[in-house]
Amino acid sequence: MMNQLFKLDKGLEAIGGETSATKPPRCIIEVENLSAWYGHKAVLKNISVGIGVRSITALIGPSGCGKSTFIRCINRLHEVAEGGKVAGKIMKDGQDIYAPDIDPVDIRRSIGMVFQRASVFPTMSIFSNVASGITLTRIWSRRRDLQDVVERSLRKAALWEEVKDKLDQSGASLSGGQQQRLCIARAIAIEPEIILMDEPCSALDPISTLKIEELMLEIKKDYTVVIVTHNMQQAARVSDWTGFMLLGDLIEYAPTREVFTVPKDKRTEDYITGRFG
Repeated sequence: MMNQLFKLDKGLEAIGGETSATKPPRCIIEVENLSAWYGHKAVLKNISVGIGVRSITALIGPSGCGKSTFIRCINRLHEVAEGGKVAGKIMKDGQDIYAPDIDPVDIRRSIGMVFQRASVFPTMSIFSNVASGITLTRIWSRRRDLQDVVERSLRKAALWEEVKDKLDQSGASLSGGQQQRLCIARAIAIEPEIILMDEPCSALDPISTLKIEELMLEIKKDYTVVIVTHNMQQAARVSDWTGFMLLGDLIEYAPTREVFTVPKDKRTEDYITGRFG
């Protein structure tokens, strides 16, 4: 088993030697007994976990285990799905984001989402794709200010040099990997604290995937990142903490090196060694 696990060790080298812990030392999100349903079907079951500030957390597990539902609960998108219901608490900076006096729109501004397939607006220019979120949330007195934010966001998304001379072209004219980075730039533009990424590389080629992974490592200096991925090598390469989910349960959650080299639960070991999934 250990030989199989150490096939992932190249991606783990940069993580360092974390010690055993149940949650990161500084958490921006604290989840307490979170359950979620679609109608009568339970998809999450009493999950409690802490997500570290300015870190990358990876969620792994087979399809249908609740990973995407979990991150949709974190920015209050699950409740807009037909039959979507949530119980338990999600605390952000000590505030329950499901409290009656909390506006879910405000939560979604501070907790951005990047989806599995690049959701560019094909009728909008590259510039307008990035600016769309911020023009909805702020009133801009000077276009120059808006241009500065768009440029800064594209630079943070490592896309500026590739598009600076064609900002008026359609966002759909970009390659798949560029479109995904454009979506990340759009998420960054509204200045969130947390960026959720739901399988952001699943439709991309290896070169584009590498660029997105490099971008994740760069933006974690300023943002907390949570990614859902089926690619365990990707989780090993980029994440600080990893959670393994199965049938709506969070089976194991620990520093990434521990999950991939000394998993505590037999089901985690079976999944990461390819015995199921």
